[in-house]
Amino acid sequence: MIRKIIRIDEEACTGCGACAAACHEGAIEMIGGKAKLTRENYCDGLGDCLPACPAGAISFEEREAPGYDEAAVAEAKKEKELKAAPLPCGCPGTEAKSITRPACPSQGATPAHVPASSQLSQWPIQIKLVPVKAPWFDGAKLLVAADCTAYAYGNFHQEFIRGHITLIGCPKLDEGDYTEKLTRIIAGNNIKSVTVVRMEVPCCGGIENAVRNALQASGKFIPWRVVTVSTDGSLPE
Repeated sequence: MIRKIIRIDEEACTGCGACAAACHEGAIEMIGGKAKLTRENYCDGLGDCLPACPAGAISFEEREAPGYDEAAVAEAKKEKELKAAPLPCGCPGTEAKSITRPACPSQGATPAHVPASSQLSQWPIQIKLVPVKAPWFDGAKLLVAADCTAYAYGNFHQEFIRGHITLIGCPKLDEGDYTEKLTRIIAGNNIKSVTVVRMEVPCCGGIENAVRNALQASGKFIPWRVVTVSTDGSLPE
């Protein structure tokens, strides 16, 4: 049948994976560092992936393609959820807990011989593992950060983690999209603000897009900002 379906320009594709994360049907996969439409019958032709692509490598076209198989998509989603479900015995590493820190005795520079203290206030921190409801979300300033940022920027704990509830992820390496999970967190809790910290590389656009989409989907008006860390570890002036 002739129908509208997406087209991916592989030459323009940067391999960031944002489109694959935005495709809730699972029609797009990353193969050899490039996005590919591997299941044409999973593509509904609505184009959720288009705004997620920072390189403008995705467009619509009308051509011969199998029809959208809604039943197959639903079954694939169900199988994916079952695979992602936690083991009945649970994993100790995913147990939610708050972390209390002693008050800092001074605000001056930390001497080189004194270890810098962690500012992390909760566990877990991976977006995929964090619960959607937790006491520490009440009135929280939310930090959503690409995991490379804490390694690139030396004062990350003091400037970004301190006073925030921290969620981290990598849109290029993690499977799926963060939007649904972040929407549930923002919509279901009293979140005061959201700070996104990402790297300057294109693939980090996926985490920024997920937060933007989640804020819109939540229906809430919450102040948010985006901070971009360069690959040399500096912040913009």
